[in-house]
Amino acid sequence: MSARHHARGGVVIAVLDQMDAWEINLVLNLRLWCEGPTGRRAAWTDYANAVPYGDAERAWHDFERLVERVITTASRPLVRHQVTCNCVGSDEYIFLHLVRTASDGYLNDAALIATLLSGPAHAEHIALMAGEVGSALRHAHCKSNSISPVATAELVRLH
Repeated sequence: MSARHHARGGVVIAVLDQMDAWEINLVLNLRLWCEGPTGRRAAWTDYANAVPYGDAERAWHDFERLVERVITTASRPLVRHQVTCNCVGSDEYIFLHLVRTASDGYLNDAALIATLLSGPAHAEHIALMAGEVGSALRHAHCKSNSISPVATAELVRLH
């Protein structure tokens, strides 16, 4: 990845410790998922522990479909920070903002936000998926304040 792409998606615009718990969970699970099989297992474990048993598989499947669609249709590689980093980069924050906006019911706005990560041909579908993911995470966090994303020491990404 060129330095230009690095700067475009990795610029720090927020910090995790000033976000809602479900938002932290979303960003950290995005980071874990992008790290490959080990990270995906850790993120799945988080979903399995956070979401009621019958809903965990569906919520995880929705999350995976959303991330896969965003990554495979992105105009450039998404930039993210290391799982243990408190910083939130611009690509990560756009993903979070997309999910938040869609799950708040503003699907037209969410589709516009999706175009920052993906092409316009995929924006509406991504917005719909983002709404499902956000609703599931918010619902899980409303039921339990003890949810905490899984951290792993073997991940390497931006600071």
